[in-house]
Amino acid sequence: MLANSLIELDRAHLVHPVASYRGHEAMGVRVLKSARGATVTDATGHTLLDGFAGLWCVNAGYGQDSIVEAAAKQLRELPYATGYFGLGSEPAIRLAARLAELAPGDLNHIYFTLGGSDAVDSTIRFIRYYYNAKGTPQKDQFISVEYGYHGSSTTGSGLTAIPLFHAGFGVPYDWQHKIPSHYAYRNPAGSGPQAIIEASVAALRGKISELGADRVAAFYVEPIQGSGGVLVPPAGWLKAMRAVCKEHDVLFVVDEVITGFGRTGPLFACEEDDVVPDLMTTAKGLTSGYVPMGAVFMSDYVYNTIADGAGKALVGHGYTYSAHPVSAAVGLACLDLYEDRLLDNGRRAGKRLMAGLRSLSDHPLVGDVRGRGMLAAVELVTDKERKTPLPVEADPARRIFDRAWQNGLVLRAFANGVLGYAPPLCCTDDEIDGIIERTRLTLDQTLEDKDVRAAMKG
Repeated sequence: MLANSLIELDRAHLVHPVASYRGHEAMGVRVLKSARGATVTDATGHTLLDGFAGLWCVNAGYGQDSIVEAAAKQLRELPYATGYFGLGSEPAIRLAARLAELAPGDLNHIYFTLGGSDAVDSTIRFIRYYYNAKGTPQKDQFISVEYGYHGSSTTGSGLTAIPLFHAGFGVPYDWQHKIPSHYAYRNPAGSGPQAIIEASVAALRGKISELGADRVAAFYVEPIQGSGGVLVPPAGWLKAMRAVCKEHDVLFVVDEVITGFGRTGPLFACEEDDVVPDLMTTAKGLTSGYVPMGAVFMSDYVYNTIADGAGKALVGHGYTYSAHPVSAAVGLACLDLYEDRLLDNGRRAGKRLMAGLRSLSDHPLVGDVRGRGMLAAVELVTDKERKTPLPVEADPARRIFDRAWQNGLVLRAFANGVLGYAPPLCCTDDEIDGIIERTRLTLDQTLEDKDVRAAMKG
């Protein structure tokens, strides 16, 4: 009865993110009740392995007592402290210092936000200020990568290069541009690493030339494109794109909202390519989703240019909950867990995850398996030679998610038939094996879908 009541209340009042409002009203909500480790339980008592860590964010796993205790302790001592008026709190100061120590290169200055979207939005404002401070306000054009995701804020959604986030919202703006993705499975340049890198370098150079190097402010990129379908660039791609930006005096912004904090192996994914960006955004794994928090990392040069340009004037950018002490306390507790054991366990579990998913390559529907660490995808097709996507009639996003749910697995099912995985870093071998087994069962059931079978015969 309680679950039914919640479903009706949800229908009547709660607006869900990235949802078909009428579709959701018809289907009703699935109410999650509890979670521990890598397992979640819904209000009916159904238990599931969370192969997606909430929304790629519960990196530490659910129910970590040290995180809960850190939050409770801070709530009792000092539940809120503003960063305005020159005030601050010990957890926020210590977290900023620790992140600066752990970050690559000279990313020594940390601005805290509420999450990833407003972290990206903050970089836009900082970059505008930076070029004004330098006396080059005409550098006002921004470039991102097709299939890239940079949040849902009014300006960040324009840098996001996925049509779903543009339709009906009047974005992107005329100062927001994109170049083709490195998407290896469907790249016109072929699947060879060097050919992909050369094609992307040429595309970025071409876009900068088209807009004018004296106009281009920044280039935004994810080390692995998450919401675009977990698209993994070849080794050296990130470094090559960084070099083009340096050559043309374009700020290089790495969006690590998904990839940061052990998701791909190291604390930050850009370390794998030995790249130090000018600015870096993080969120999700920063607090493992226990409380909201994001962060912008600024290089010494960017920070000092802004600071010197402002002089004694105020830099007019801030949020009420910037550097929230409870979120900062949680962030510190998460870092303790990462450094103590979770990064190592995530690397071990990631190898098992990738090996397990690759073992599915013999399935009739599996066209591509890709990933790095605990971030992966399986792309489904009805014809492996032609790489034919699942038909729209098969409603892959809903039907595959529903099948996996019934099989005790939470995964991300994209509309084009790509399955996304981002399990908690705390996963055991048995849990990783369970994710693989339940995926295979879900694939077998999808193979029997009448619309999928019709497409394969056609």
